[in-house]
Amino acid sequence: MSGKQWHRRAMETPPSGWSAWTHPVLQRIYAARGVCTPDGAEHKLARMLLPTQLGGMDHAVALLTQAIDENWRIVVAGDYDCDGATGTAVAVRGLRLLGATQVRHVIPNRFVHGYGLSEALVASLDPAPELIVTVDNGVASVAGVAAAHARGIRVLVTDHHLPGDVLPDADAMVNPNLSGDGFPSKALAGVGVMFYLLLALRASLREQGRFAEGEEPDLSVLLDLVALGTVADLVPLDFNNRILVEAGLRRMRAGRACAGITALVEASNRSVATVAATDLGFAIGPRLNAAGRLEDMSLGVACLLTDDMAIARRYAEQLSAINQERREMQAGMVDEAERMVAKAAHVDAVGVALFDPGWHAGIVGLVASKLKDKLHRPVMAFAPAGDETDELRGSARSIPGFHIRDALAEIDAKHPGLILRFGGHAMAAGMSLRSEDFARFAAAFDAVAIAHLDEERLQASIHTDGELDYRDHTLELAKQLRHAGPWGQGFPPPLFENVFECASWKPMGTRHLRFQLRHEQGGAPLDAVMFSCYDGTPPPQRFRAAYELTVNDWQGRESVRLLLTHLEPM
Repeated sequence: MSGKQWHRRAMETPPSGWSAWTHPVLQRIYAARGVCTPDGAEHKLARMLLPTQLGGMDHAVALLTQAIDENWRIVVAGDYDCDGATGTAVAVRGLRLLGATQVRHVIPNRFVHGYGLSEALVASLDPAPELIVTVDNGVASVAGVAAAHARGIRVLVTDHHLPGDVLPDADAMVNPNLSGDGFPSKALAGVGVMFYLLLALRASLREQGRFAEGEEPDLSVLLDLVALGTVADLVPLDFNNRILVEAGLRRMRAGRACAGITALVEASNRSVATVAATDLGFAIGPRLNAAGRLEDMSLGVACLLTDDMAIARRYAEQLSAINQERREMQAGMVDEAERMVAKAAHVDAVGVALFDPGWHAGIVGLVASKLKDKLHRPVMAFAPAGDETDELRGSARSIPGFHIRDALAEIDAKHPGLILRFGGHAMAAGMSLRSEDFARFAAAFDAVAIAHLDEERLQASIHTDGELDYRDHTLELAKQLRHAGPWGQGFPPPLFENVFECASWKPMGTRHLRFQLRHEQGGAPLDAVMFSCYDGTPPPQRFRAAYELTVNDWQGRESVRLLLTHLEPM
């Protein structure tokens, strides 16, 4: 892959104090991510930020305590992505552990209710609960909260999305990204916010003497769900999030994950004993997300709530089948989007907006992500809302240096009424608009992108951890790297670069390649693979490659394998 700038990550300060078993290469990798001493990689639960530091906890805990004492009917209102599904499961399981006896959940259908706690979702609740607890949504649900209050329903909002100019009039709200909230980490996922609220509630109940000795609920049983939702939502893995993810992964590897996660790991042909954060992001999370994209996320939540392994496996099989359908639909839509770009209608745009009346609203975010990677431009992909209106639903993915949610806010301010609804983060956002306004929005989106992105930011870059000596291509180092992170958004997995001679190659399937490579310094041939790269053209005989050093588990045998992500002929 040519035309990219290669950069090597620099160490902030030389590493020090590491134990002898920590490979020097791993020390170098940690230092390049700002972790220069062992304590920065000690992800102990005791080092978590305290729940009391999160704003809004007192009101939220008081409301939940009243709900438990008065045996209110509680509805947990989640979201239709993996963060929302895991957060819903954490809320339902956690509230039941802490004494709530009438807890059920509801997940909006994107084609019926729209996003979040909408008026339509509130109207569908029958019988009406005394309390709605939102998870991973609600900070923008001004009308939905008002509709709930009109029915006499209290609302507790737990969310992590950036707030708009107007907040809903909720009875209590917990969100680390609210203005003035002093919580040190703004990177909690929705599932993480919910977990923190449960910790605060348990602490309050403990202080009130509610638990008999030895009977305090163990909320660590929820950490596998917290880890999955945190990784899948692509929030930055700062130190606090790495603590949560590592604790959840430890539960999984010890065989103590809930039945649903265990079944999903099995269905993805991964091993529970060696599961890593990358497995959660690329194999487990997409299976849950597919249900919310194409059908109803209630299936995903049911998988996470069952304790029956046989039932969990049936759910996991269904979710895998839906995910396969999603992959096939996504491939077709991406091909169509690439043909649109090839026709040059949008090729000169800096902010790229695409629409096709045959696209599926649940898949457009994945289309935007693929095109963003290919073009290195912020991309917004639209599809018909599918609710018998003339609305389009769009999903955006961005590049570093362009805050996509702020860009939509800027468009909304400059063109009042153009955007019907929007929300999101720095790198991903969603919105709705009328179909007749697509062209006007596309022009406005491009104009904002042009104003904020210079030529340097529009140049795709590869950031590596430098070269590996041929003697470091060992199974020991590969194993340390697999479990050293947890790696993810904001704490990227190690990526190395070297020049190789291609000793042999062959296709795998129709689009993948397998290689035998020789390091330019010498050593034994190395097994390597590269996915979604083969177009019928033989690879170059000599090339520079960016790659991950991975462990290949095959029929119980482990070996080193390079996973190539980029290559350039030499």
